[in-house]
Amino acid sequence: MRNAGPIESPTDPFASVPLPTSSVSRKPRIEGLPPGVSRDIFGPPDRQEARPAQGPGAAGGPAAGALPPVAPPAQPWPMKEKEPAPPPGPVFGPGPEERPSYDADAEPPRRRRLLPGLALLVVVLAALAYVVPAVFMSGSVLRGTHVAGVDIGGLTVTQAADKLRAELGAKLSRPVIVEIGDRKDTVQADEAGLELDVVGTIGQAPSGFPGPLEVWRGLTGTTELQPKINIDSSQLARTVEGLAEAVDKPAVEGRVTFTGLQPRARRPADGVLLDRDDAVRRIGEAFLRGGGNVVLTLRPAKPVTTPEAVQAALAKARQAVAAPLTLTAGAKQAQVPPATIAANLAYVPDGDGTLTPQFDAKAVLAGLESTLVDAAQQPRDATYQIVDGTPVLVPSRTGRGVNDKLLARDAERVFDTGGARVVPVRLGTVEPAVTTQQVRGLGIKEEVASFTTSFDCCQARVTNIRRMAQQLDGHLVKPGETFSLNDVLGERTVEDGYVEAGQIVGGRMVNVVGGGGSQFATTLYNAAFFGGYEDVEHQPMDYYAPRYPAGRDAALLYPDTDLKWRNDSEHGVLIKTASTDTSVSVTLWSTKRYDKVEAVESERRDVVPFRREVSSEPGCLPTVGQEGFTIDVTRVFHKDGKVVKRDAKLTTEYRPQAQITCTGSGQ
Repeated sequence: MRNAGPIESPTDPFASVPLPTSSVSRKPRIEGLPPGVSRDIFGPPDRQEARPAQGPGAAGGPAAGALPPVAPPAQPWPMKEKEPAPPPGPVFGPGPEERPSYDADAEPPRRRRLLPGLALLVVVLAALAYVVPAVFMSGSVLRGTHVAGVDIGGLTVTQAADKLRAELGAKLSRPVIVEIGDRKDTVQADEAGLELDVVGTIGQAPSGFPGPLEVWRGLTGTTELQPKINIDSSQLARTVEGLAEAVDKPAVEGRVTFTGLQPRARRPADGVLLDRDDAVRRIGEAFLRGGGNVVLTLRPAKPVTTPEAVQAALAKARQAVAAPLTLTAGAKQAQVPPATIAANLAYVPDGDGTLTPQFDAKAVLAGLESTLVDAAQQPRDATYQIVDGTPVLVPSRTGRGVNDKLLARDAERVFDTGGARVVPVRLGTVEPAVTTQQVRGLGIKEEVASFTTSFDCCQARVTNIRRMAQQLDGHLVKPGETFSLNDVLGERTVEDGYVEAGQIVGGRMVNVVGGGGSQFATTLYNAAFFGGYEDVEHQPMDYYAPRYPAGRDAALLYPDTDLKWRNDSEHGVLIKTASTDTSVSVTLWSTKRYDKVEAVESERRDVVPFRREVSSEPGCLPTVGQEGFTIDVTRVFHKDGKVVKRDAKLTTEYRPQAQITCTGSGQ
């Protein structure tokens, strides 16, 4: 409406409606109220104020008239008071009163919203930078991994193993050249028992799913690993022993012996010995470095005896054979001529620097005792003789005889200090060392096992083999007793009838007194094997020799390499030997426990060809090349038509034996 005034209160619905007025009176005139509506709705009469006239009747207008007074503010309906509800909390952030105020220099709200997004993006990119290469690296050896210069990074374990065997195995197999004084020799990897531990080496390398640091190292750096090498210390020690046998020059102790009736003095002299422990260490380290040259150390060896002691013994030796020695037993007497004295007397070191006489009275009495004691009165040990393939008991006998130990003591006193050359001997009752009762109850009644090996005639080693057979013939092994071949034979010396002969020691063919004894040990080992007796100790040979059964040979070297077996039966075992110029046999007599004992052999495997060498070294001994291989032997026991026992499988690994051809001065 064109003349309507402004609405002053939203609660007064009529305040904006113009009211008609009278031309005489200024009070508003309200007309046209709906039926039932009282004027009181405009408030009490005394509070109704006149409004300026608006409209045609107002002053200054086309008409003057009065408006009703302004209605008071509307009052709300009375309600029960309630505690005001707390304002709603923020949904996505702090409320208005908590939000920081920003001035003109503050960061714009848009940049504030971008920062969390950028941080999240950085985290995602970093995670991808780790996870993606880690996935590609997983399941293989960490990239950048090297083993002694061989890169195996990124390969599977199988691929890495093949690469190490092909490249690093060849590097580690390089020989070591040893220099011992003015002598040079070559030690091959197999002679040192060298073996690359591929599994252990790769086990050091990181593999599987890599961590963040490993991924970083695989992308930016390298991982250097040392190869794990296994060296068979016992094999290397045997090889060093072979080297030592060729270079050792033990100190020479003074000694006086006789050639006929003429005393001969052996002067003491310094020697040199290979330092075994140091050699094992140096050669092992050289192989770990990949081969090359190594200088081994020789240690001086000093004799105990002095030149003065030898000179004094030489004078005593001349007096010892100047006249015969007379032995008396009551009215009987026997003379020991100077030649017999000389053959059984020597002046040897006593360990304190001097030389003392050593007289073999037992050997002297063997030819003289019957003069002092009737043969029928002499004692006799119980033993067996094999007659027509059957053991026949020879009973023991208690007798009378000369005490050889007392005779040796008395005679040595004469040879050392001089004096009367008449020595009374003492006769007494002598019990046999082996009685008939001991032998009769041992169940020696049949042949249990026998074995024979052959050799070429007329070699120096044949003398040693036959001498061993002679010493062992008739030896008795009691029930439960452990037999040791080195204990029975003792040290092999020239005085005992042994000679120098070639023998393989630690992979080297060297000359030793008693060389060739391994053949006799092998013969005895096989007799005990097929006799069913317990194997206590034996060491297979390093190389295979066709004259021996594969997997059933035995090395022998005094004092460390021995053959031992135990008589684990309830019966005694009689050892009988026989030898010719081309063979040696060992037969065991006892009571059989098994119908048959057999050796079950596997096929030969892991065959390794032999190498060929040419040597001009002094003392070179030619050898025939033999390939190396591995074989298993199982001993099987039969009784009453069925297998009653089976030994654990015995595995023997033979190294390839080089074929050595000697040329020049080394022949």
